[in-house]
Amino acid sequence: MTLDRLVLWRHGDTDFNAAGRIQGHLDTALTETGREQAERAAPVIASFEPQVAVGSDLRRAAATAMAFTELSGMAVPQDKRLRETHLGEWQGLSGAEVEHGWPGAMGTWRADPTWAPPGGESRVEVAERGFEVVSELDATYSATALVCAHGGLITGLTARLLGWPHELWPGLGGVANCHWVVLSRRGGSRQWRLITYNGGVPG
Repeated sequence: MTLDRLVLWRHGDTDFNAAGRIQGHLDTALTETGREQAERAAPVIASFEPQVAVGSDLRRAAATAMAFTELSGMAVPQDKRLRETHLGEWQGLSGAEVEHGWPGAMGTWRADPTWAPPGGESRVEVAERGFEVVSELDATYSATALVCAHGGLITGLTARLLGWPHELWPGLGGVANCHWVVLSRRGGSRQWRLITYNGGVPG
């Protein structure tokens, strides 16, 4: 038994997003804008008719998933393996503050998915824990699965599912707040194909 479609949905806007601060595992909440984004996106997410859904246990993802639950009636169990990348000593800082404290390190992190910030984890590591969740869904379900999570996890997980070598991972751009990625399979193949990247609702 294998999934034939996977929808990866990023959470809505938070105060840290608006201020350009690094969240990682910090448990920030949605802004009013973020809640509105989730409500606008939820009908499109529901139209994928997921057979199963699972989400990060951090509040910003859980509140986004709740917009889908309220519309569809489907519960979204939480799994801490779907948390955002742990960014160690950088969490809570702005990009300028990181550059001041660790000159050039932000560029290294963006260019090398195997490199981790001090006290944190690499993008390869976060992708692997997300991959564990998808693999478990893959062994149990055969239609569409929804994952509500975070930008860093979604980007890394997408590259991992597509089987890209690490040097190509930086070529994937970011996923905007409350936007999504769709991957699918055809004809019983286990190979994922990228159908939509950074899809969203205008407005």
